[in-house]
Order: sequence, then C-alpha cells, then structure tokens
Amino acid sequence: MTSMPHTPVLLSEVLDALSPAPDKTIVDGTFGAGGYARGILATGAKVIAFDRDPSARRFAEGLDPDRFRFEGARFSEMADLVGAAAVDGVALDLGVSSMQLDQAERGFSFMRDGPLDMRMGDEGQTAADLVNMADPKELARIFFVYGEERQSRRIAAAIARRRIEQPFSRTLELAEFIEKALGGRRGAKTHPATRAFQGLRIAVNEELSELEAGLAAAEQALKTDGRLAVVTFHSLEDRIVKTFLAARAGRTPAGSRHAPPRHAGAPPSFELLFNGPRTASDAEVAANPRARSAKLRAAVRTDAPVWRDAA
Repeated sequence: MTSMPHTPVLLSEVLDALSPAPDKTIVDGTFGAGGYARGILATGAKVIAFDRDPSARRFAEGLDPDRFRFEGARFSEMADLVGAAAVDGVALDLGVSSMQLDQAERGFSFMRDGPLDMRMGDEGQTAADLVNMADPKELARIFFVYGEERQSRRIAAAIARRRIEQPFSRTLELAEFIEKALGGRRGAKTHPATRAFQGLRIAVNEELSELEAGLAAAEQALKTDGRLAVVTFHSLEDRIVKTFLAARAGRTPAGSRHAPPRHAGAPPSFELLFNGPRTASDAEVAANPRARSAKLRAAVRTDAPVWRDAA
C-alpha cells in the first residue's frame, strides 16, 4: 500500500459539509494522494474518485474495492461516468497538489529544476509550448488574467526576445529569467516568478474552464439533498465557485461571465450550507502552511431541475 504523503486541507470541515455515512456514495473529484477519500471511507461511505493525473492511481492501492472506485478522468466528466442524480456528495480540492509540486520532473515548481511541463495529465500542450510559441500578447494575457501579474507585458516581451535565440526548456531557467527581467527580488516576500508560473499552469491545464464544467457536472450528478464541498486556494477559483453557488441559490441577478443567464422562473438548484467561506484554524495553518489560503464553500442540492445554460 502506498502511503499518503500529504495532509488534506480542511478535512474535518469538508467531512462536516459532506455528511458522509455508510449508506451514501461520495465523489472525490480531485483524488490526488487520497486524503479526502480516506477520510470519507472511514465513515463507511462509498467513494468514486476522479483524477486526470495518471500518477495518482498508485495512491488507490489497498483501498477497499467494494467501497472504492478510481476513474482516471477529469472531474468535469463525473456526470457522464456516474450518472444523473446518482451520488450523495461531491468534494473538490482545486489547484496543483503538494504531491505534484514536489515532483521536479512534472515542471510545476520554480523552486526545483525540471522540464517546463506543468501538465496535470499526460496530454495536451506543455508550458514550454506556450512560453516558446504563444503570441506575446497571449502570453501577457495569461500572466495577467490567470496569474494576476501586473508586470505581465514586461515579462512576455522579455520572453519573446529571448526565445528567438534560445527557447526555454527548464523550470529554473524560466524562473531565473523572470526574476532578472523584473529586476530581482528587492525584498519581495514571494519569488518574482510565482504569478507567471501560476498563470502558465492554469492555462496549460485549462483549470478555470474545467472548474466551471465540473461545477455544472456536480449539479447533474448530485441527488436531491446531496452536498457539494469545494476548497479553493486563490481568488480566481474562489470567485467562480462563489458566483456559481450564489447564482444557483438564487442570490444573484442573471448575467455573469461564470454563471450563465438564469431562465425566468428557474427555481434554485442549490441552497448554501453557510454564508461566506470557511477557512482553516490557526492550529491547522501552523501545522500545514498550505491551508493558509484555503477557502471552503458548500451547498445542498435542491429538488429543482438542473439549470440549462444558455447557448
């Protein structure tokens, strides 16, 4: 059995929100190292786990096959693979995992040298493809929108000049180049490449569109009274989840980039479990610094039909 290398964030809060029990089936949409899945299984519930990262499958070794099933797929595919109104809960723990960051060969970290890859799965374009071939304006958009990097144009222009003579291929190579392009750290608390790397990772994995599709899939897959619990780690993800749940709970007017127009008279498909996000305790943050930026939002599925997004 492969040991679990990392501590799941907000585990007790997520379990409280999901309310798993022996007669329930819960989807763990972001299996990773299996922290949530193990916590859910400990309550006697069944778990259907999703992860597009092939390396995650090894953490499923030793789990009870009568109560656990692993799907090597994106969580946006859950409704197709488990069926409509089929499960009692859905848990999503978003973003890159500590496990992925710790594997230098995956190319996620600017602190470890590895190939400039950043793919959570094993298909599609890599970060190197984007850095070396994307139009400078597109690169700047990625850094600004997905990385919230204010110096996005400056970084993109510098990359475009350098790649003509020497394409980028390694993580530390790109991180050090961005640091120099921005004039060094000058006392900054975070590495100058942090936001650019975040933007590239989100773009490579289409994380925001995947999240939007995944929330809609959860709405389809959940039974009446089923529960959705989503843990986010940065503002872009949290904004999407907040907007989706507020709209589906009837708390916002129609018209939002991340929440398609509501049909006239469409009843709320979710009821919020609590207002605002739940965050980690001081004790958890002290024990697991990754929990510092984590936010949990949760809701209960009503008996209303699934919202049909406008074409």
